Amino acid sequence: MKILIIQQKMIGDVLTSSILFEALKAKYPDASLHYVINSHTFSVVEQNPNISKFLYYTPKIESSLSAFIKFVKNIRKEKYDVIIDVYSKTPSNIITFFSGAKIKISKYKPYTYFIYNYAIKYAKIPKTNASLAIENRLRLLQPLGIENKIIKPKIYLTQQEIETSKTFLQQHQIDVSKPLFMISVLGSGSNKTYPLPYMAQLIDAIVLQTQGQILFNYIPTQVNEAKTVYNLCKETTQNHIYFDVFGENLRMFLAITKHCTALIGNEGGAINMAKALDIPTFTIFSPWLKKENWNMFEDGKTHVSVHLNDYIVSSKNSLKVAKKHPESYYLKFNPEYIKPKLTAFLKYINDVL
Repeated sequence: MKILIIQQKMIGDVLTSSILFEALKAKYPDASLHYVINSHTFSVVEQNPNISKFLYYTPKIESSLSAFIKFVKNIRKEKYDVIIDVYSKTPSNIITFFSGAKIKISKYKPYTYFIYNYAIKYAKIPKTNASLAIENRLRLLQPLGIENKIIKPKIYLTQQEIETSKTFLQQHQIDVSKPLFMISVLGSGSNKTYPLPYMAQLIDAIVLQTQGQILFNYIPTQVNEAKTVYNLCKETTQNHIYFDVFGENLRMFLAITKHCTALIGNEGGAINMAKALDIPTFTIFSPWLKKENWNMFEDGKTHVSVHLNDYIVSSKNSLKVAKKHPESYYLKFNPEYIKPKLTAFLKYINDVL
């Protein structure tokens, strides 16, 4: 059997959808399992033993009609028995339609369902603490007779990567035997970024309580915003921040995170990656996001999250308003709301872990 899964989205989505391969491999151990992903997301699924082959959806394919047509033709040549299209976007609709696969499965959408043999309606209320992101993906396997058994995303690092990153940290005078916190200081966009002065106050609180070492997670284009957070922190806090210590690529970031006591900050790919590495997380959700969609495996101890609605009850329509105008909602999300939960989280991981 030959199965293709299509997931042309961001890093967190690609990582989360990788659970499908573990379930498929258990059901069909001899199957050839292929994965269509955006080329820049490969690092989070590299070394995954359940995936037989990767097909990269590159910027060139995205921008060139001729390159896209060639990509579609190459997929058709593979002669897949099953295609699972996780998000049912226009490119994946076209890929699936022309694939020639006998079984085509996707998320139900009223304007694309006819392309698929099985269009699965996603649940709106989670049944477990795995979150809807996990539960709904696993629902896509029901037409193949695979039971909805909860699976956690996993990142596979080599021992060499782990040792190399440890040496890297030690070379920068970081003691991996002492508390080390990775701070996701910025989200993927302004509408997913906790206000910078507020974030600085939380970092001050972390250092005051733990005297821990602090690393910042940011990409090169975000360096000015990250520096702003650093400058807003107290001078005593700044002495604990290793601002210029970060991985040169995503695999290095993952290996460094593996040595951290916890990852704390804005909801996004970094949080999901830390969870896949079995690192404790404290997540700050944007006011416009539904917490239950992505608060994966939250247990109130090793994985904790906060949302404005936890403290200020808003109307259902406020989520839509907050997405368009997040600033005013974020300003309501004062650090004083968050600090009690953050304090309890830090105490727990210090006492137990």
